[in-house]
Amino acid sequence: MSPWVDFLLVLVVLTNLRMLGGNRLISCIQGAGTQGLLVGLLVLAARVGHWDSRTVLLAVAITALKGVAFPWLLTRAVRETRSRREVEPFVGYIPSLIAGIAFLLLGIWLSGRLPLPTHAASALGGPVAFSTALIGLFLVVSRRKALMQVLGYLVLENGIFLFGVLFVRETPWLMELGILLDLLVGVLVMGITIFHINETFDHIDTDRLASAPEGEIRGEPAAEGAHP
Repeated sequence: MSPWVDFLLVLVVLTNLRMLGGNRLISCIQGAGTQGLLVGLLVLAARVGHWDSRTVLLAVAITALKGVAFPWLLTRAVRETRSRREVEPFVGYIPSLIAGIAFLLLGIWLSGRLPLPTHAASALGGPVAFSTALIGLFLVVSRRKALMQVLGYLVLENGIFLFGVLFVRETPWLMELGILLDLLVGVLVMGITIFHINETFDHIDTDRLASAPEGEIRGEPAAEGAHP
């Protein structure tokens, strides 16, 4: 068991709390990018002394995509949509932080109940992986802006990936890279969707789409004198 694994997992928890308590989109994107870098480092830290070409390739691919490419794409989306903050989320920031701590406690409880493999790289692996996945799902359903929901999707995938890295000894590397490719395609599609939402409605608040006028949904200008 490497002490670096525990250290990196603690940093993952801190990035989760940063995204739960932050309203600046750029800051949240940076938190997600930092978490992607940490996940890439965890691939190496969890297999210290057993590095091979597959492990290094996977770590580089994760770091490049989650730590560099995805943050760059999402930062560009923020600049293009001119949206800076998540102003009124469905769940406030203080309750969100409380929920994040509750998810961590729930992860500790689940780890004690489930028959997890004994060869795990760290005792913190189960709680952090479970809580990260739950926090990602929470971000998806508790935030109004489409971009924050994309970040929640990334955090959710990080939690699932952490579980695999820390508890599964061998998986085909083509499957791992295939999952990363699917994630890349998903983020690209979400980014394109955000651009189209902003061009059509001049905002990226998903809860306002249901109340948009029918003509606006089709991309037609609102009738003269009509109220939004």
